[in-house]
Amino acid sequence: MERVLGIGGYFRRAADPAALSAWYRDCLGLDTDEHGLWHPEAGPTVFAAFDSETDYFGSRAQQSMLNFRVRDLDAMLAQLRAKGADVAAETQEMDGVGRFGWVNDPEGHRIELWQPAAEPGEGEGEGEGA
Repeated sequence: MERVLGIGGYFRRAADPAALSAWYRDCLGLDTDEHGLWHPEAGPTVFAAFDSETDYFGSRAQQSMLNFRVRDLDAMLAQLRAKGADVAAETQEMDGVGRFGWVNDPEGHRIELWQPAAEPGEGEGEGEGA
């Protein structure tokens, strides 16, 4: 059976595409070229369906939610707050999965930020020539 290799793109309608793209670049560091091409770091990606009545995405009108992996959730949330972004006050932690926070982009789309849990053995040996 042929299988997909990964996410090939994420497309969103915008009232002001240039301004929204600039927000993602300036606030989240999403460096894309003139065609929108971005080379994310390798890592886990979650593909999950949610119940149609979920409030997890914020507004019921929002049919999907973009989730970005981050290295340091607290630093990213502080950076977003410093830029005046609409950041949720709460964060969530799931044992073995990681920590989550949320921000709304300038057009009101809720975005999830995910700092994955460290894998067993991760971080060992740091400072010893690593």
